Formats: sequence, C-alpha cells, structure tokens
Amino acid sequence: MVLNNLNYPLDFKFKITTLSSDFNITDKNGNYVAYVRQKMFKLKEDVIVFNDESKSKELFRIKANKWIDFNASYSLNDLIENKNFGRLARKGMRSLWKASYDILDANDQPKFKVQEDSAWVRFWDSFVGEIPIIGMFTGYFLNPSYTVTGIDGKAYFKLKKMPSFFGRRFQLDRLIDIDDEEESLVILSLLMMTLLERARG
Repeated sequence: MVLNNLNYPLDFKFKITTLSSDFNITDKNGNYVAYVRQKMFKLKEDVIVFNDESKSKELFRIKANKWIDFNASYSLNDLIENKNFGRLARKGMRSLWKASYDILDANDQPKFKVQEDSAWVRFWDSFVGEIPIIGMFTGYFLNPSYTVTGIDGKAYFKLKKMPSFFGRRFQLDRLIDIDDEEESLVILSLLMMTLLERARG
C-alpha cells in the first residue's frame, strides 16, 4: 500500500486527552489521512498507523530495530501488503545538537536525509522551556523546522512545528513531486521522527 494523491500540506495534531503519543493526520481540506498511535510502556518504540481514529484498520507499523540508544533505527512496514518500505536511522551523537536522520529503502540504500534547519531554535526552546510559566509558551514562538533532501541534493519536503500550546501541531509540505513509493517511505519516516523530536522537546 502506498500513500498517494495527498492534498498538502498535511497537519499532524497530537491529542492531549490520552497518555500515549497519539496524533491525527489530516490534509489541507480536513480529510483524514491516518491516525498514529505509539504503544506505551515499551522498551522499544512500537508505532501503529491506522486508517482513522476508530482504529478499525492497521495500515503500517514502525518498530525500533534495537534497544533505545543514540543510534536507533526504525523499520517501516506495510501491514496490508506485508512488506518492508525501508528504515529511518537516527544520526547518533550529532542529534544531541541538531537533529539529523537518514532514510533508507528496503535494500538498505540511502535515499533521503532529514536535517533540522536551525540548531539555535532547539537550543533556545530547551533553555527557555525550563523557565517557570514562561516555558509553557515556547510552543508559540520557538518552532523548529526540518528539510528532507534526496541524494540528488534537492529539497523534497519541509516539516514545521506550528505555533501551539504544548507543541501539539506539526505541518508537512511537499516541495516537489516524488514517486509514490518514495513518498510513502518519507512520510512514514517523518511520522516516527515527529514522535522522537517531540519527546526531545
């Protein structure tokens, strides 16, 4: 199964009424694209992508390939067609300062890179976020963005944290056209990355 004919930008909106990290994905017209749920109390990250909030149909599953550490990678699996799309690999220690990830295809070949656009935004977000009361409002004025580039050097996607209380909203825009299979690979990678980056603050 591939995610195609999507009307960008896509909105990722986290629910604050659940203990788990759940979020809805809708398109620019407000139509449902998917519902993402991260399983709680797992030593390894385990994420299921459903068709919608009813959770009646599982579409994809994202699982950590090893115990949580600085070099974790995450397999991206299609549950409908029972196949692997590829994996998202976090760039170890460099991610402590500026987020950096590799996206690899099913043959473990590098296809895309995801990089945070400004390390300073993260620095000030973390710093100001520790200040009582004021820190609660960093989600309105300190919002990181991430760019997805291909091995050809072109920028294909832009993911931005949108102004919101508790950092609830992210928005994904496609900058240039891309093959359907590769588009699904990137979107699934960004779903996992959004969970990881939101947890980092």
